[in-house]
Amino acid sequence: MKLAVVGGGSTYTPELIDGFARLRDTLPVSELVLIDPAAERLELVGGLARRIFAKQDHPGTITTTADLDAGVAGADAVLLQLRIGGQAARLQDETWPLECGCVGQETTGAGGLAKALRTVPVVLDIAERVRRASPDAWIIDFTNPVGIVTRALLAAGHKAVGLCNVAIGLQRKFAALLELAPSEIHLDHVGLNHLTWELGVRRGGPDGADLLPGLLAAHGGAVAADLRLPKAVLDRLGVVPSYYLRYFYAHDEVVRELGEKPARAAEVAAMERELLALYADPGLDEKPALLAGRGGAFYSEAAVDLAAALLGDGAGASPIQVVNTRNAGTLPFLPDDAVIEVQARVNGTDRAGRPGPVPLAVPRLDPLYAGLIAHVTAYEELALDAALRGGRERVFRAMLAHPLIGQFDLAEGLTDRLLAHNKEHLAWA
Repeated sequence: MKLAVVGGGSTYTPELIDGFARLRDTLPVSELVLIDPAAERLELVGGLARRIFAKQDHPGTITTTADLDAGVAGADAVLLQLRIGGQAARLQDETWPLECGCVGQETTGAGGLAKALRTVPVVLDIAERVRRASPDAWIIDFTNPVGIVTRALLAAGHKAVGLCNVAIGLQRKFAALLELAPSEIHLDHVGLNHLTWELGVRRGGPDGADLLPGLLAAHGGAVAADLRLPKAVLDRLGVVPSYYLRYFYAHDEVVRELGEKPARAAEVAAMERELLALYADPGLDEKPALLAGRGGAFYSEAAVDLAAALLGDGAGASPIQVVNTRNAGTLPFLPDDAVIEVQARVNGTDRAGRPGPVPLAVPRLDPLYAGLIAHVTAYEELALDAALRGGRERVFRAMLAHPLIGQFDLAEGLTDRLLAHNKEHLAWA
């Protein structure tokens, strides 16, 4: 089995490599190609990756290249983990929205729109090259904003699935609190990427007993603290929102906090420099503890399980996983081609006869959640239109549609700032 990782020079990559090494029975990788134009970073990451494989006696080979077409040729799956513009662009995404009193974040709000505009054209170009070199390969997208990027890939006819680590992170936290194995926990996970709620926490599978009421009664304070939301919010909702919902439920508080501390991008950039220095040590043959602070917890386990289920190889991968895929009637208030984040049977066949994830049935959603999902889905449709066709007016329309913006003057000011800070990445600007 051959896998390719586009963006293989990322400091995240050793987390992924560690998962491939530990879970070789689930995903028997024989060849892994790390692809990245940043030669110096790629050399450091590739060297550590080979040492991790060697330490754990993994028989697979790891190669590195800047040649995308050669790297993806013959691949069974291609993982995308890109950041167009690097941490410098992320720093801008987290900064200029605050000038207008809006949250500065790399996937939510105006900053997330900027990232989508930079990212979608590049990802679609990569996907077309993958299709030419390996027409049967699955594309697994971990590149943010995952929902918009996955929708772009599916709309262009690619075999693509979006992946996020929020669900697996919550599954692991709940399992620890309940003193159960993670495999015993099934989440009733519903929404859009970075806009989800856990409506139930079931033991054993989709039809298992719902442990959520007892979990909140016994551990609601700990769960709320992790989400940085008041426990009273969880008590009143009776569900667990993802931590990204704090940008909606406590927007003004978050804006004040962000204005009083260094941007997360600056912290990550400093951490990346330290990580790369560690990776350069020829004696290092495991992922360093510092990597846990970089984000992406349990990313490797999620990626291994998804790839194994899609490719039908190995043992132990669950056929039911949380992914980003076509709505296809699952949430009846959304268009069929919207991309939702839900539990799905990964190795299924949809109504159009296409192989891949088929969402599990979702009960009728409370308007409290359905309304926000519909609102953000409309924004994502406009954001994708702007990313595909460009133009200031399309960017403005997406800004105006976003529930965290929604005012004419505010949308105008944010549009001006987005374009000013992203000219080098937007050919039409």
